[in-house]
Amino acid sequence: MEPIYKILVADDHPLFREAITSVIESGFAGSSVLETDNLDSSLALTREHDDLDLILLDLNMPGMHGLNGLISLRNEAPTIPVVIVSAEQDKQVVLQAITYGAIGFITKSSPRAQMTDAIQQILNGNVYLPSDIIRTGRESTHRRHRQDDNPISPELLGSLTRRQLLVLERMSRGESNKQIAYNLNIAETTVKAHVSAILRKLGVHNRVQAILSASDVDFSEYLKR
Repeated sequence: MEPIYKILVADDHPLFREAITSVIESGFAGSSVLETDNLDSSLALTREHDDLDLILLDLNMPGMHGLNGLISLRNEAPTIPVVIVSAEQDKQVVLQAITYGAIGFITKSSPRAQMTDAIQQILNGNVYLPSDIIRTGRESTHRRHRQDDNPISPELLGSLTRRQLLVLERMSRGESNKQIAYNLNIAETTVKAHVSAILRKLGVHNRVQAILSASDVDFSEYLKR
């Protein structure tokens, strides 16, 4: 039988590779896991296996030079989703990784169940970030970069329909499309359409930017109207 998912685990700690492989094998039965311990062999494997569903990438393995390795990998294989799995918890690094094309960030200190849930959300096509990063994404990083990051102006928020505001509010809590559909009692395809409209109206490129720009919005004020 064909494996359900094909996942590359790129990390130079054998014990951690073993642990994450075990998480994948028990949480996603039938999946196949490839392992590598440096950037060069990771690039070679992505060339060999262009049908990978996911790359779990350690920021600190040999050859990575921090986020440069992520950029090389994204250039080599732009269609394969990359998630950073790192002991690094500096919010600035997390946000930069997302800016450079990672679709998620899992901290190595995450409990097993949380890691399984994170991988599941990502394989479902959602973005995954540690909840404390979503909550406090603005506080430290955005004040320093006010000119680069556009917090949402009242005018832009005013351009969203009530339903779009409700969807954005739930996105900013880190809910997946499936969870939003369930909570708002609408179809998941409808949620996707709302998300696309929200990104377009806010002038952002992806879900994470929308979540970060909305992380200090008081939705109750806008939903009164």
